[in-house]
Amino acid sequence: MRRSSLYSSSKSSPQTAEVAGVAMDHVSVSPKPSFRSRLSSIRHLSPSDPRLLWSVIALMAVLLIFSLSLAMRPGAPKLTQEIIDSAVLKTLETTDLPSPAARAYETIFPSVVHVVGYAKSKDGTKDERVGSGTGVVIVDKGIILTNLHVVQGAQSIKVTFSDGMESTASVTGTQPENDLAVLQAHKIPDDMIAATMRSTADLRPGDQVLAVGFPFGIGPSASAGVVSGLKRTFRSPEGTQEISNLIQFDAAANPGNSGGPLVTMDGQVVGIVTAILNPTKQGTFIGIGFAVPIENAAMAAGMPPF
Repeated sequence: MRRSSLYSSSKSSPQTAEVAGVAMDHVSVSPKPSFRSRLSSIRHLSPSDPRLLWSVIALMAVLLIFSLSLAMRPGAPKLTQEIIDSAVLKTLETTDLPSPAARAYETIFPSVVHVVGYAKSKDGTKDERVGSGTGVVIVDKGIILTNLHVVQGAQSIKVTFSDGMESTASVTGTQPENDLAVLQAHKIPDDMIAATMRSTADLRPGDQVLAVGFPFGIGPSASAGVVSGLKRTFRSPEGTQEISNLIQFDAAANPGNSGGPLVTMDGQVVGIVTAILNPTKQGTFIGIGFAVPIENAAMAAGMPPF
């Protein structure tokens, strides 16, 4: 099922959930698994698997119900908050939960695409790569945000989705002052998932963020860091362009990360990675990256601000 792009005005807002209808014909009911089997299944889940978090919550609920049932028996010791807290803490101490960065990556991964631009060689005999970067799907119809410099001068564009599907794409809009381009993929996966975008109004220096993209064509790769500053200005090394009102971050970014999403730990997009600062000509990351706030980026696609 396709999902339209979602918006959240605050990092404390609960995630939007979807419930799929299930036909009840030919449904069999299996016996409830034992407590021991539930614990075993939890231990075998990957730390990056979101099901682990829900399994832990379910386990804690079972422990609470079991404790309450014991407390209601005649002569049973009184159930106190201290006993409940101890049981919950014991469960948390003995179960490895996925890291916030891993959960953020799992959330944004289906919406991240690899973007490559091509142009004919001088003799017109073959296609040559003129740009390579990252994009993020913001509408499940295949509308993608990326950097303008990734596709500038390209005669054809190819995007590769998270499931491996490849498609050509067209540029449908640009915002040169923020180095942004909007693409429309000509073919999309049946289960295309758009990223959730979130206002940067309450973003603060020190907030944890994750940059996801294809540095040097390798990926999708994730790098974690924090917001280093807001309302920064970046001037291109050639001095031909200046971009203001940028998010400064220290999550590692390199050539190929351009156009990729900068997301919070809940996997919501707050910016589009657009530049790195390096006083040398090496073009590699030294700890300062910049992203265009998602409000500006969404306007490039004709979407209303938050």
